[in-house]
Amino acid sequence: MVTTPISPTAKVSKVEGIKERSNYLREPLASELLEDTTHFTDAAVQILKFHGSYQQDNRDNRAKGQEKDYQMMLRTRSPGGFIPAQLYLTLDSLSDRYGNSTLRVTTRQGFQLHGILKKNLKATLGEIIRSMGSTLAACGDVNRNVTAPPAPYKNRPEYGYAWEYANNIADLLTPQTGAYYEIWLDGEKVISAEEAPEVKASRQKDTNGINKNDPIEPIYGQHYMPRKFKIGVTVPGDNSIDIYTNDLGLVVITDANGQLQGFNILAGGGLGRTHNKEETFPRMADPIGYVDKEDVYDLVKAIVATQRDYGDRGDRRHARMKYILEEWGVEKFRSTVEGYFGQKIAPYQPLPDWKYQDFLGWNEQGDGKLFFGLSVENGRVKNEGSFQLKTALKVIIERFQLPMRLTANHNIILYDIEPQDQQAIEAILKEHGMITDPAEIDPLTRYAMACPAWPTCGLAITESERILPSVIERIRTLLNRLGLSKEQFVIRMTGCPNGCARPYMAELGFVGSAPNSYQLWLGGTADQTRLARPYLDKMAIDDLEKVLEPIFVYFQQDQQNNETFGEFCHRVNFPALQAFSATYTPKMTETTTTESKPKRVRKNQNRVSVPDDMFVRLKEASETEKRPMNQIINAALEAYFSQKS
Repeated sequence: MVTTPISPTAKVSKVEGIKERSNYLREPLASELLEDTTHFTDAAVQILKFHGSYQQDNRDNRAKGQEKDYQMMLRTRSPGGFIPAQLYLTLDSLSDRYGNSTLRVTTRQGFQLHGILKKNLKATLGEIIRSMGSTLAACGDVNRNVTAPPAPYKNRPEYGYAWEYANNIADLLTPQTGAYYEIWLDGEKVISAEEAPEVKASRQKDTNGINKNDPIEPIYGQHYMPRKFKIGVTVPGDNSIDIYTNDLGLVVITDANGQLQGFNILAGGGLGRTHNKEETFPRMADPIGYVDKEDVYDLVKAIVATQRDYGDRGDRRHARMKYILEEWGVEKFRSTVEGYFGQKIAPYQPLPDWKYQDFLGWNEQGDGKLFFGLSVENGRVKNEGSFQLKTALKVIIERFQLPMRLTANHNIILYDIEPQDQQAIEAILKEHGMITDPAEIDPLTRYAMACPAWPTCGLAITESERILPSVIERIRTLLNRLGLSKEQFVIRMTGCPNGCARPYMAELGFVGSAPNSYQLWLGGTADQTRLARPYLDKMAIDDLEKVLEPIFVYFQQDQQNNETFGEFCHRVNFPALQAFSATYTPKMTETTTTESKPKRVRKNQNRVSVPDDMFVRLKEASETEKRPMNQIINAALEAYFSQKS
């Protein structure tokens, strides 16, 4: 029997009291919604989060002596990124009537609406709910949106299982309070998908103290979780959802016939941190073990109960489950979970190597139909100049009534497309300025992510979404100038250290540290299986080329066996990068000409010209002999001068 370790006299954060006094997520939100004001109080804002909304202030519109420009951001609860046609068209319409005329795909496979005024909040939420959508638990101290690979393969059963269990686990852990429908629909009953019977049964099942003695919230109790809780479900080899960044990760395990057997379990991932607070840090999840499919809901509840009861409710910076894993270790954590679970957890099963996939472009679905992955730069669905993505999607969804899956890299997948409709859909996209061939997208842009940041996110220290396109353009220009035009790597940027765009898993991560300044993280991998590390605490964005050029040149000179940029930074380690940068002299842009066409030259930090054809031979020798190019050059020069002496 496991008992709750939290003492009644334990010091708790202010938010814990707000939750306790809320009458299961009702007050003071319900009362303040009736008031003729532009914003909610701090206590109501905390409860509003559980309903899927953040109160924000558009700092671009601040004026001295005037009230803040208050507006609400709404986020959908969309397990596995599923958005039916009816819901998408509703969101599109709401963004124009009540929002800022854009939608944004999140990095957890939901949609966000920005710019909703308090007076329009109830009408907006009501339409979303009536259109088979929900925002309940998209924010707040509960299980957030459950992610899953977005690829709609109908001939690969493991993908279907990932969708099914992402949806069921989301249902299992959805708050049971009636507050959501009371407040936003005045208690009106709406048609919703029926929960699986086993989900209902598991929610009520109480063994070993796994449930709270609470008639309203049997899993959460009136205090809910210490902080947000994130779950992802994926299939072996597919890391399209950054599985290691979740509090809880499940990997579908099937037999040779494609029949579901159970799940591998990972736990303890999370990326949020605070600058200058070394006790906060990003962390990757650890393998915990394997569970049979019949017991998976019980094990999920056992892990949630462990975090619920042992998570830090006094310091919200220390409240995520990753700190329990870090301080206890896997063995103690597993043992505690087993106490709630009532049985031993089986060993973790072997898996193939992970690979990141974005599923862009046209693909076979496996049942005779097609799906199309559409790249959405920084997730922003908008109309701007000749770029008319928002209009294009509306036309396509209205005409063909297609469902969509949002991806964890904030792209969109349209699916169940009849082959005879492919040409028409392609034409609509091109007519509205879309690139339909992913090979035509700069890889730096294709694999990049940014959070919204400034001006609406209250946590943002500096820009992210609005500045990343220009940052990528500058990086591409620098790479081209250095003769690295074919290189690609994962770039991610956030306006603060909370890590919403997961910069700590990137090969090159920018984390806002001050206005127009960023902490620089290096050494992650393209498949998101290793944490990056902080290389530079503060880099002014104006110094981008000055900081990155020596690192790129060192990469060019010492790259081995076609290793990626992230692998290179990890291998040579930061002291070597810093030493090289300290003695580096920036290159000058030079060309030599022949009678036919200009011939580029490359130069090292001491300005020795190396023609392209010689550089290719030099690089091949470096890779074959596994030694830096500058060592080969030095040896050749030593031999040359020894003959002269």
